[in-house]
Amino acid sequence: MTDHLVRTSDATATGAECDPADAVTKTLLAYGAIAGPIYVAVSVAQTLTRDGFDLSKHAWSLLSNGPLGWIQVTNFVVTGLMVVAGAVGLRRALRPGRASTWAPRLVGVFGTAMVAAGLFKADPALGFPPGTDPDAAEVSWHGMLHFTAAGIGFGCLIAACFVLARRYRVDGDRGWDRYSRVTGTLFLLGFVAVGAGAGQPAANLAFTATVVLVLAWLSAVAVRCYRQVAAHRTTTAR
Repeated sequence: MTDHLVRTSDATATGAECDPADAVTKTLLAYGAIAGPIYVAVSVAQTLTRDGFDLSKHAWSLLSNGPLGWIQVTNFVVTGLMVVAGAVGLRRALRPGRASTWAPRLVGVFGTAMVAAGLFKADPALGFPPGTDPDAAEVSWHGMLHFTAAGIGFGCLIAACFVLARRYRVDGDRGWDRYSRVTGTLFLLGFVAVGAGAGQPAANLAFTATVVLVLAWLSAVAVRCYRQVAAHRTTTAR
């Protein structure tokens, strides 16, 4: 009888540990967690190696131009799809509860906007790639779609910061509440600064820094949800 109970307990624990739904959720969240670091790493690598690129003048979007532009186009599309996968994982991990609908939707729109920003390239500008007129001001249809997608995506990501902040505040998690609100606020300021800075180095660098900040926040949220799913599985197994 005792042996039977032990075997039943072990089987139950194994079944909980191998719950397919949890495994899928964790995989989706893992994609969301690595999307930001991959995007930043690929962009930084190009910043250091592409001739004529100056981070104080040029946004990472301009890397989509030139003979090696396909690298940044791929970077946008692949990491954008990872963010969309992460948004699905967030939906599965956060429900039921506050922000379980809107936060994943907002993150999903941001991921979709990244894909669109890759498919619709920003126009060459400010002397990049080499040979481009430094004073070029013409905006093509795909350049306009790029900026539109970026504006929508960034706006949704800022909103997601505050939507999740409210959930954390209601749950009594003040640290994550503050982290989310500060990240959303700084990214909003960086977005406004680059829009109003007219190519000023300080504005460009501030915007790039806040992009890294908000992508790090998104990765941290995904990792947090991943751990919660894993902890729930362990608790269920017990």
